[in-house]
Amino acid sequence: QVPLVESGGGLVQPGGSLRLSCAASGFTFREYVMSWYRQAPGKERELVAAISSVGDNTNYADSVKGRFTISRDNAQNTVYLQMNSLKPEDTAVYFCNARNSVAFWGQGTQVTVSS
Repeated sequence: QVPLVESGGGLVQPGGSLRLSCAASGFTFREYVMSWYRQAPGKERELVAAISSVGDNTNYADSVKGRFTISRDNAQNTVYLQMNSLKPEDTAVYFCNARNSVAFWGQGTQVTVSS
């Protein structure tokens, strides 16, 4: 059983929006800090956004502040990343991460921003 499964990626034009979802299973979701990372070709994986276990604290990379919003639904064991005003430099594989005493990674979903 894969603990984290991302969905919602795809091809979008600059200025467009996408909503990524990450469905969790097999662990106590509400006890984990959840994050979204991304990795562009030839670059290191970078933190995009994170949200605390109860959802009362978030933080964002400077490059996405004001455009991306992370949220979670602990009843549905799901974390989301709403991405607005997308730019070509947002193109990357986006990964979901769960962190407590151990960490889990999803397999990633491709986001391509291009006209």
